[in-house]
Amino acid sequence: MGALLQDRVAFLTGAGSGIGRAGALALARNGATVVVSDLDPTRAQAVAAEIGASGGRAEGLGLDVTDDAALNGAIAGAHGRHGRLDILHSHAGVQIPGRLEDVGVDDMDASWRLNVRSHFVAARAAMAVMKPRGKGSIIITSSNSGVQYDRGMIAYCTTKHAVIAMVRQIAVDYAPCGVRCNALCPGFVDTVFNAGFEVQMGGRKSLETYIAGSIPMGRWGTPDEIAESIVYLASDQSSFMTGHALVLDGAESL
Repeated sequence: MGALLQDRVAFLTGAGSGIGRAGALALARNGATVVVSDLDPTRAQAVAAEIGASGGRAEGLGLDVTDDAALNGAIAGAHGRHGRLDILHSHAGVQIPGRLEDVGVDDMDASWRLNVRSHFVAARAAMAVMKPRGKGSIIITSSNSGVQYDRGMIAYCTTKHAVIAMVRQIAVDYAPCGVRCNALCPGFVDTVFNAGFEVQMGGRKSLETYIAGSIPMGRWGTPDEIAESIVYLASDQSSFMTGHALVLDGAESL
């Protein structure tokens, strides 16, 4: 286990699989104590067990981030148990495909609750304990869809653009307090989260053809590649970076 994040405590949402899981493992490898949360408690506990088996420190818990009381309680509880909270990676999200005529109001509301509002609630809870200490790193997952416009993805694009605006506002308001806030903006990474795009494009083969032709690097990203950037944003390596949208997409958005 590395020392880059030694003695620091990280709270993660949506960390039971994919990018969230890879980030949890990477933070733990670099010395952090990681509180892994996921809607599915079994997945969260499996990631925590994986970290423990490798000599790291972690705990796993089930959490519905759209439940304000549960989310506030989980973050406050982690701070109470460990005596500090240094890192928040608010990652949970949903991808609902469709154009204006295809997406119902309920679908837009669901996208907003998970992709924006839950991050707002999590950031408020983290700030309550980070600001008094005068330090901390808040990382909120947006997407490269937050810096471009995907065809037929109105709910996803709208919410991911909103996340970046929120991150920048938090960053400028709390920079004098020593708390940083940045957005993580992955492009196509090979996880189950791409199900919406896959359906929209007519299946896995069509999606792979699209990726090969539309991403200048000609391939998916991997969860481990994104995880290295999570460690960077969480650590003092990015100590002068705040309000930034870190895009990792093989130049797709250019």
